[in-house]
Amino acid sequence: MAYATCADVEARWRTLTADEQDKATVLLEDASVELSRLVRVDISDQQQAAALRIVCCNMVIRSMVASTSDTYGVGELQATMGPFGQTAKFANPNGDLYVTKQERKLLGIRGGAGRTLRPSIGGDLRAQLPDAL
Repeated sequence: MAYATCADVEARWRTLTADEQDKATVLLEDASVELSRLVRVDISDQQQAAALRIVCCNMVIRSMVASTSDTYGVGELQATMGPFGQTAKFANPNGDLYVTKQERKLLGIRGGAGRTLRPSIGGDLRAQLPDAL
C-alpha cells in the first residue's frame, strides 16, 4: 500500500503525463516500502500519515526529476569553451529514492547511535547485544 497517490505528487509538483503517472505509481510503491522499513506505522495517527505522504512524494519527485534529465546517470559534467568553463555535479544522478535528514526529523527517526562490544573470549557475544539488534 502506497502512502501517497499520483494526485498527491501532482499537487506538490506538476501535472504528469500518462507515462509519468505509471512510473510515479511504481515509485510511490517503492518509496512506501522503504519508508515502512524505517518507521513503525500507526494507522490511527493522522499526523504520521500526512508526514509519510509528504516524504513519499518528495522521494518520488527527486527520483523523477533526476531521471528526466538529459544527463541521467552523470555524476559530474564539465564544459569548456575558450576561456569559459562550467562544472556541474548532480545530487541524485541515478534517480535513487532516499530520505533527507529533514525528512527523517519529520518522521521522528533519530540518528543512529554507535555501540561498543567488549571482546569475549570463550563467552557468548549475544549476551552483550541489545534486544533491538
